[in-house]
Amino acid sequence: MRSIKAAALGSTLFFIAAPGTVVGVIPWLISGWRLPEASAAWIPAQAVGVLLIGVGAAVLVHAFVEFTRARGVPIPAVPTEHLVVDGFNRFVRNPMYVAIVGALIGQALLFASAGVLVYTAVAWAIAATFVRFYEEPTLVRLFGEEYTEYRRHVRAWLPRFTPWSPAS
Repeated sequence: MRSIKAAALGSTLFFIAAPGTVVGVIPWLISGWRLPEASAAWIPAQAVGVLLIGVGAAVLVHAFVEFTRARGVPIPAVPTEHLVVDGFNRFVRNPMYVAIVGALIGQALLFASAGVLVYTAVAWAIAATFVRFYEEPTLVRLFGEEYTEYRRHVRAWLPRFTPWSPAS
């Protein structure tokens, strides 16, 4: 059994390394995080961008906390002790990837960056491929029917309108 302190440390380091690079460093290298010249027409898009960044960050932090509580790190190489189907995972199977894509779209809007938008599409394609060919088979192997049942009820990329709860 892994301690919650070890899980918290692992999750924190992974959070800094993975989402920190994908949502922080790379978009900064692309856009310089420079705001476009003030334009009344662009302000609503920027407001939506700020909202997407904020919601994406909140979902990411919450998801990492859920994995820490399950005494794991959000990567199949350091699995949790049980399948995480709490929090945002009740609405979508990949809330962290969805949050990352949302935050990246938010940055593309905030900084009026076509480069960040193209990067978002590439990042999502890589994540979707990783999920399909590595994460899902690994989770089936680790959690068997429990994960299969979860997959039947919760979509990978489009959130449900109502939360799913496993049958007790």
